[in-house]
Amino acid sequence: MGNFPAEIIGTAILILLGDGVVAATLLAKSKAENGGWIVIALGWGMAVTIAVFAVAQFSGAHINPAVTLGLWAIGDVDAGDVPGYIAGQFIGAFIGAVLVWAAYLEHWKETEDPGLKLAVFCTAPAIRNPVANVITEIIGTFLLVFGVLAIGATEATAATGLVPLLVGLLVLGIGLSLGGPTGYAINPARDLGPRIAHFVLPIHGKGDSDWGYSWIPVVAPIIGGILGAVAFNAFYPG
Repeated sequence: MGNFPAEIIGTAILILLGDGVVAATLLAKSKAENGGWIVIALGWGMAVTIAVFAVAQFSGAHINPAVTLGLWAIGDVDAGDVPGYIAGQFIGAFIGAVLVWAAYLEHWKETEDPGLKLAVFCTAPAIRNPVANVITEIIGTFLLVFGVLAIGATEATAATGLVPLLVGLLVLGIGLSLGGPTGYAINPARDLGPRIAHFVLPIHGKGDSDWGYSWIPVVAPIIGGILGAVAFNAFYPG
């Protein structure tokens, strides 16, 4: 399997399970309704773990344009491979979001608040301040990319076969510690792909897709991802 189809599959799994846990806790009459932030953070951590396990052997399981561009910035990904990675990630994110919509088909009309419906698909800040929101997303994605590279830097760790689980725990930690201000997109495809799905899908009473905020979870994670990779490359030997 090449990078493009692997990234479609991996990112679709990521969004199906990640946006799925948000749907489970937010949509009316779901058995997991009001599950809370810890459930969401755990769900996203497991989503990353399973997605990475599924396709790491084929594409390295970037499942995130910020990771791909960070690795490109330090020379670990060829420029010619970048478009295939990123296209696969955005397509996979859209597919995953559509599957979440289908899985919760009867719950959209039971949920009155359009903000909750949008939150299933994409992020929004707790306090809307573009500068502060950008800073939060840069910090979170910096830690994600720096942490992923650090986890994989030790041969003994890689040999355990537990790297996907460790990456999932890293995402869990980011969600619990840094997710409060913006909902921790830390992944342009994770936010924009499902936001587009929200825009085009026939969701009952959905409201608008908050395009005014949409640039922040795209631009800020790219900056954070590149900075995280460059910092890792500077501080870690070899």
